[in-house]
Amino acid sequence: MSNDVPIPSVAARIVALPAQALRLRVDPSSLGFASTDELAHEPLPWIGQARAQTAARFGLTLDQPHTHLFVLGAVGTGRSTLLAQEMRAVAAQRPVPPDLCYLHNFSTPERPRALRLPAGQGRQLRQRMAEFCQLLQVEIPKRLSEPSFKAALSALEKTYSDRETEAFAALSAFARQRHFALRRESGQLIFTLLDDRGEPLTAEALAALDAERRAAYDEGERELRAEILRFLEVTAGLERALREGVGALRQQAVRPLLDRELDAIRQGLRKQIKDTRKLGQWLDAVERDVLQYLELFEPADEDDDAERRDALERRLQRYRVNLVVDNADQQGAPVIIEDNPLYRPLFGSIEYQTDNDVLVTDFSRIRAGSLLRAHGGFLMLHLRDLLADELVWEKLRRFLRSGRLQIEEPGTMFSALATTSLEPEAVDVDVKIVLIGSDEQFYALQEADPEFARHFRIKVDFAETFVATDETRRATGVFVAHTARRLGLPPFSADAVARLIEDSHREAEDQRRQSAAFGRTEALVVEAATVAQARAARRVERGDVEAAIAARNRRHDYPDERLREAIADGDRVVHVHGARVGQLNGLAVVDLGDYRFGAPIRVAARTLPGQEGLLNIEREVELSGPIHDKAVLVLHSYLSALFAPLAPLALTASIMFEQEYSGIEGDSASCAEFYALLSALAGVPLRQGIAVTGAINPFGEVLPIGGVNEKIEGFYRVCAQAGLDGTQGVLIPARNRRHLMLADDVCEAVAAGCFHVWAVDHVADGMTLLTGVPFGAADPTALGALAAADHADGASPEFHPDSVLGRAAATLVAYRRACLRAGNPRAWRRR
Repeated sequence: MSNDVPIPSVAARIVALPAQALRLRVDPSSLGFASTDELAHEPLPWIGQARAQTAARFGLTLDQPHTHLFVLGAVGTGRSTLLAQEMRAVAAQRPVPPDLCYLHNFSTPERPRALRLPAGQGRQLRQRMAEFCQLLQVEIPKRLSEPSFKAALSALEKTYSDRETEAFAALSAFARQRHFALRRESGQLIFTLLDDRGEPLTAEALAALDAERRAAYDEGERELRAEILRFLEVTAGLERALREGVGALRQQAVRPLLDRELDAIRQGLRKQIKDTRKLGQWLDAVERDVLQYLELFEPADEDDDAERRDALERRLQRYRVNLVVDNADQQGAPVIIEDNPLYRPLFGSIEYQTDNDVLVTDFSRIRAGSLLRAHGGFLMLHLRDLLADELVWEKLRRFLRSGRLQIEEPGTMFSALATTSLEPEAVDVDVKIVLIGSDEQFYALQEADPEFARHFRIKVDFAETFVATDETRRATGVFVAHTARRLGLPPFSADAVARLIEDSHREAEDQRRQSAAFGRTEALVVEAATVAQARAARRVERGDVEAAIAARNRRHDYPDERLREAIADGDRVVHVHGARVGQLNGLAVVDLGDYRFGAPIRVAARTLPGQEGLLNIEREVELSGPIHDKAVLVLHSYLSALFAPLAPLALTASIMFEQEYSGIEGDSASCAEFYALLSALAGVPLRQGIAVTGAINPFGEVLPIGGVNEKIEGFYRVCAQAGLDGTQGVLIPARNRRHLMLADDVCEAVAAGCFHVWAVDHVADGMTLLTGVPFGAADPTALGALAAADHADGASPEFHPDSVLGRAAATLVAYRRACLRAGNPRAWRRR
């Protein structure tokens, strides 16, 4: 087969694209600034996200239940950054929410009470109660040491002592009347039997007594014991009266102090608050508790002083305030961005400490989480983080249902130690949750958990690309200015920003649209600024951006380079010169996640007489995906329609990708497959220097595909490596023209006539370019005449024998005759 194939004239419907059509170039002068320094004062805009911005503003200002926001879109589109900016703007117009305190519950200590106070008053109450506790430790001992209190206490104690002495004297007289002596020893009453002389009766003398005398003594002892019991009852009542009197005396001395200080606290917090009554009740309980335990404030013996101090400190701890949410310094409503939504950071926690192998806690160890701190404002969460912890997910679902939050510590139930648990009072939480997720997560959540999804009724949908305008390009400059200022980078020139915008168009694969993935742009800003700083420049220029892009590609292009080396070494066979029958260079894109590159892939087809029809080898060995299988079926449909008058076709054909072992997916090779198959059927060679990409529909129209830039660049570099001869190029769908954002070296080669990019709308035009042979009209009358004719050469004067379709039809007729000769004629008889 000869490799010297002349370049055919391009059909009228084939467009050879000029170099200026292969990429968009942004004019720096159209941006309206010379340097991003001029834009640093402008607010960060929602670039190309008008729909999302409108939805976000509506949702954030909507003050109704179950109107939380779900923000969906691709990573890097500014979802979190722009929503946080909008949240802060709306929050600044809202009032500052109240503080939240937890207080000791004197009636049920295991259930601490929650108290809401106006912003700043929580800190004030905490400070006042801390000062109140210090005051008690100083002032109460002073009042209990005053001479007037001491005198009254002495008088009270003397009254008790006199009455007790009088009662004891009467008991002693009662005992003597019955021959007993009574004395006190170590707080106990001891009585001794006396003889007639008043001396203690010895055991020998007692044994010598007669029965009548002993009976009298026994009776006297019984009477004395009964009288002692009555004495103890009297003294117990006297002691009780003394304690009550002393307590009343202490309270009388201290109550004015407590009334004055607690009233001052009440007066200082007398603003209109929801929990005014609850605060008053708690302060009354504090006063009652102090008056009940006034003895702890009195000095004690040195041996008991440490124990008394510990008891006093524990008692004073109950009077303190646990300020879990302090909004004293807050301006507007809070905005919380929770990047670690574990159970405790999100819902709050209760801390414990070990005491004799028991986990103990109290109200002062309650800690607030993000939900409580965001009360009255906004809380941003990421759905993926929440789904990672089922316990967090279930707790959040319950909170959304009720709007109330109770702090609890779920892990204590699994502790090996005994635990004293708390059940803090649940509180209402008014918070607007902004949930960040992807499109897939949003729709999966709607289907899997509709109860949860109904709470997020405001959908904020971030676009992945947007139509480029003068406004969006200037806004991109503002974004670059903000990024440079935030990261301390040098400013960018307008030319450098224009190059960043061009890269954004390349990322979007569209000359009319920009990519909304500003995370990529931000990374490129940092890299370009680093290049500029390395050359000690005070401003980033276009060349720095170009160098950063080249350096990024160089860091990631090892697989691409290795593939080209394999082609150059002959390990992977790719022909870019000459012509071959049934073989063609298709184009594929390899997507590694962080880097994409195009690579030629050899498409081969063989045909022979038979009954199998079109055989997709990749499908047979399970190396193709469903989209590719569908494309082959569409190709078969179009091929059958071309030769419908010859049906049923006596054809067995196979299509395959040479040296492809990892699988194939997509429909962008269906045009190349059609050309290879028709070439094999018609026996016309295809130019190997032209690679083909494009999908085909059942009518032969060429449909657009993705990755067109990478595909063209990949084939160009293979051709450049093998040697450009001016005949090579790529055939693409005409509908992909606006998607072209090719590299400068490709554009320069096209401008020099060393490489070409052709665009077609129909496969017929592409076949003419690839073969130099007219495609031929798909005329059913001519095909019918060809099928009915009985010519030795398989040709027909009514059909163009030199066209591709004429040659293919002649081959099909020959296949039919071969099958008729070899098999059952009836199986191939036309109906």
